[in-house]
Amino acid sequence: GGQPRNVQPFSDEDASIETMSHCSGFSDPASFTEDGPEVDEEATQEDLEYKLKGFIDLTLDKSAKTRQAALESLKSAFSSKILYEFVMERRMTLTDSIERCIKKGKSDEQCAAAGLACLLCVQMGSGIESEEIFKTLGPVLKKIVCDGTASIQARQACATCLGICCFIVTDDITELYSTMECLENIFTKAYQRDRDTNSVSSTHNTVLHISALLAWTLLLTICPMNEVKKKIEMHLHKLPSLLSCDDLNMRIAAGETLALLFELARETDADFFYEDMELLTEKLRALATDGNKHRAKVDKRKQRSVFRDVLRAVEERDFPTEMVKFGPERMYIDCWVKKQTYDTFKEILGSGMQYHLQSNDFLRNVFELGPPVMLDAATLKTMKISRFERHLYNSAAFKARTKARSKCRDKRADVGEFF
Repeated sequence: GGQPRNVQPFSDEDASIETMSHCSGFSDPASFTEDGPEVDEEATQEDLEYKLKGFIDLTLDKSAKTRQAALESLKSAFSSKILYEFVMERRMTLTDSIERCIKKGKSDEQCAAAGLACLLCVQMGSGIESEEIFKTLGPVLKKIVCDGTASIQARQACATCLGICCFIVTDDITELYSTMECLENIFTKAYQRDRDTNSVSSTHNTVLHISALLAWTLLLTICPMNEVKKKIEMHLHKLPSLLSCDDLNMRIAAGETLALLFELARETDADFFYEDMELLTEKLRALATDGNKHRAKVDKRKQRSVFRDVLRAVEERDFPTEMVKFGPERMYIDCWVKKQTYDTFKEILGSGMQYHLQSNDFLRNVFELGPPVMLDAATLKTMKISRFERHLYNSAAFKARTKARSKCRDKRADVGEFF
């Protein structure tokens, strides 16, 4: 290949005020506007698009390092901004670049390309154009997922991408079932783990099994009820075997999938009865109170927290409601189906999740949030807190904390009590 070019990655400066690229700031009303000179938003947007065009061109570069850097920069831009019109005009070029990188690239490049494919579909939303993208990329992704000679990391990324893209774009029930079958063929191999004499190989494949299971679970949430019943009958008595896996993430993925299956089963049949309920609740209770000394404290805390919720879901049909804030809006996650969907998109969007929840029509439709809330300049001004006011507030809070802590630590404070 040729010499790698010096690719300047997509940075925070490239995100204009118009699109509020620093998505994590949406939880803070002060971040909507900042004191400072006005910015020519149109010029900033033109500069950004010029950079992105350059990155798209670089995805065809001879150097693998340059291609990967370009893919990562496009991922960063797509996760932090809404670029629907820009992407719509270049969707076929992007699709061709992604297909080429997945087919011919090495592991890291394939992972970056699969991640960009997810974000491309998130940008486009559900529609005919997205279906065309999936028709092109779907077979390529399936081929990598099922290719035992491909790297585990690439297969893992493609399994996640396959599930997310299918969730977003497909209206074809046949394609949905075909994709689920492909993912089933991967994670069901984890059921045979105990019989596998090659434990190293089993451990090596665990990350792939986890990604396939989570992608399959996401697709199950949009299946017709008759298909949901079939899948529950097929997997509900096998999934508990994964709770004994040595890998913490596999135990958690299996536990959360079980909670979701029980939730769906009870929606389809209010009198749903599980024969091995006593044995299953014993397993879940043991994981929720696990005190094994050979496990790290952080892992034990995480496991106990997750399995307390899973146990409540299985035994008491209860779900601990969570609230997500983004800008002036609030969203309540009140069931396992919603949690699974939210966690999946948060994984690929990262800090951009809040911004996309606020502005992305597709995600707002998935979570039933309605049209995006439009805030006028007057409303934004009332929400604004100046930098100076924030500085004063933070200084006062810092002094109060320091004073309180110093008082507790000062030994002379105890001496005075004897007089």
